[in-house]
Amino acid sequence: MKDIHLYQQILGIGHPWFVERVTLKKEEKEVEVVVGCSETNWACPECHRAMHIHEHKQRRWRHLDTCQFKTIIVANAPRVKCEEHGCQTVKVPWAEDKGRFSALFERFAIDLLLECSISAACDLLRITWAEADGIKQRAVKRGVARKKPESYRDLGIDEKSFGRGHKFVTLVAKIEKGQSTVEFVNDGNRRESLDPFWQCLSQEQKDGIKSVSMDMWRAFEESVIANVPNPGEKIVFDRFHIMKHMNEALNNVRKMETGVLLERGDETLKGTKQIWLYASENLPGKYDLKFEELIRKKLKTGRAWALKETLREFWDCPSVEEGTAFFKAWYNRAIRSRLKPVMKVAKMIKKRLRHILNYFKHRVTNAALEGINNKIQALIKKAYGYRNNERFKTDILFHCGGLDLYPAITQ
Repeated sequence: MKDIHLYQQILGIGHPWFVERVTLKKEEKEVEVVVGCSETNWACPECHRAMHIHEHKQRRWRHLDTCQFKTIIVANAPRVKCEEHGCQTVKVPWAEDKGRFSALFERFAIDLLLECSISAACDLLRITWAEADGIKQRAVKRGVARKKPESYRDLGIDEKSFGRGHKFVTLVAKIEKGQSTVEFVNDGNRRESLDPFWQCLSQEQKDGIKSVSMDMWRAFEESVIANVPNPGEKIVFDRFHIMKHMNEALNNVRKMETGVLLERGDETLKGTKQIWLYASENLPGKYDLKFEELIRKKLKTGRAWALKETLREFWDCPSVEEGTAFFKAWYNRAIRSRLKPVMKVAKMIKKRLRHILNYFKHRVTNAALEGINNKIQALIKKAYGYRNNERFKTDILFHCGGLDLYPAITQ
């Protein structure tokens, strides 16, 4: 098989396109494939009206490597002159419009960029950082354009910080078993950061929402109340954020009591922070004796720990009614404890109890979003941080958006 026939098969091209010649350039470590065209009549890419070729423009595309050599496709791309749309370059079958790489090369590059850092992908592909970033941006733009309107049942809202100066982005994720995806990302963590998401939804999509899980950030709550039908029944304050507040209260009690004891020369609580933060069933065996000793001392920290463990049982209630009764009993104990950090959390929960109790209707949490947040944190670490908001948002959608990123193959 001659080289021209081989590359005709490799590129998958047919009439009116054909391989004219193949040149091996050893010094440049390139294989140059010159492609010709036998057609003289083309259609305008915009309006599809038939017309003659106005001129040709030579273009070059990087293709998948031939062994250790870069493969470059060279062709005089036909251009037509449309009365309505002006001069337009016709679409070639091996690449997308205005692309500098073949579709097969971009597909391979996207696979690499999904698996490793952009700098590592550049080394493997032998392209520049700007070229790799362009492939990633086109992939996200392509995926967003292909995304069809879909129904949303359970949504999760969270914020993610990045960079210096307390920069934030707001995330909205579709919560599904198996794979949750980021549906929306925007700058900031205010109400105006979230409102545009609801404005993009149809009334039918809004009506189909059954639950919206979030932390107790007032700005997000206000946005949901203003945009989602019947929000009082759909907002679910995330149980893990609530337990995080309770753990912080426990730790504050420990720190205050540690200070008091150390003034007396008592080091009982010194170095015990991690022990108190374990769930009772997860306490490592090496701490069993130490923990039993601490509990026997009847410390304030021990009472705070008991209230924290009891609050964990709250989430096992089978209904809103039983949850309400359970919280009422727990709240009375928390207030009578006279432990100020615990009392503060108890009052905070009581104030927001309606949306917390919605958990027993929907049984949704932001656990899926925490998993996405962990993935995003890995991206930040891999990129050594982001100074550009747009690139950060692009990376989130590229890796977590569940988008169809790949260019179409028209061969």
